Amino acid sequence: MGFFDKLKKITTNLFTTYTEADEAFFEELEETLILSDFGMEIAVETVEKLREKVRKEKLSSQEEVRAALREIIVDTLNVGTTEVNVSTSPCVFLFIGVNGVGKTTSIGKMANLLRYGGKKCLLCAADTFRAAAADQLEIWSQRAKADLIRQHEGADPGAVLFDALQAAKARGVDVVLCDTAGRLHNKANLMAELAKLSKIIDRECPGAARETLLVLDATTGQNGLVQAKTFKEAAGLTGIILTKLDGTAKGGIAVAIAKELGVPVKFAGVGEGIDDLRPFDSEEYAEAII
Repeated sequence: MGFFDKLKKITTNLFTTYTEADEAFFEELEETLILSDFGMEIAVETVEKLREKVRKEKLSSQEEVRAALREIIVDTLNVGTTEVNVSTSPCVFLFIGVNGVGKTTSIGKMANLLRYGGKKCLLCAADTFRAAAADQLEIWSQRAKADLIRQHEGADPGAVLFDALQAAKARGVDVVLCDTAGRLHNKANLMAELAKLSKIIDRECPGAARETLLVLDATTGQNGLVQAKTFKEAAGLTGIILTKLDGTAKGGIAVAIAKELGVPVKFAGVGEGIDDLRPFDSEEYAEAII
């Protein structure tokens, strides 16, 4: 299944209904983008850019207008590299996000993807607050044929990460993938916890390449943008993983995140299988939109 099949169906209908870029077309396009989770402001801005491009370049055919819209969407999405940094061994990926978004499963799928790229991975069960989080991660570690470091439920997450980094250095691991708590009592606690993990990485693996990846459920729409803003303030982000794009997701949240946060979407989860995590392709996404 390709990206954003539902969104593709909606917008394809729009382009077949209108044969010219008149005001009725622009109004319906704006409404469609809003309903597709672009958000009001970004939908309006996108349509204004298209309207201006059509006027300046005297675009008339449906294909010309489609190509112009595709270009605008790709430009909005391209806010940074979509490649993950694996330039050191070990390097460390911190996975952050609220409970229920598919964080643990994304870690397993990422480990599998990296393994096929020739990387030796180790999973770190530092979400010690959620019942059975480590058990779930252990299942995925087995599926991805990756080592796992875990402790008992309620253990200090920093201690688990410390053990994982020591094991990674001893075992010649390329990538440490660290699960983190998805829910703490308040934002201050969250910031303190993530800051502590960051300090441990700096101390134990100075100079290690780092990724801080926020996992977002695409079906949450604009609520996902609120989550992203909170986590960016708490931890800083290098990229986004959008999950559940195979379900009822409208997908436009990817554009909203790129525009509002300046953080690239790096991966998309499009199914439940271990191979269903794919590098995010802005060209493919834009093609689906239009």
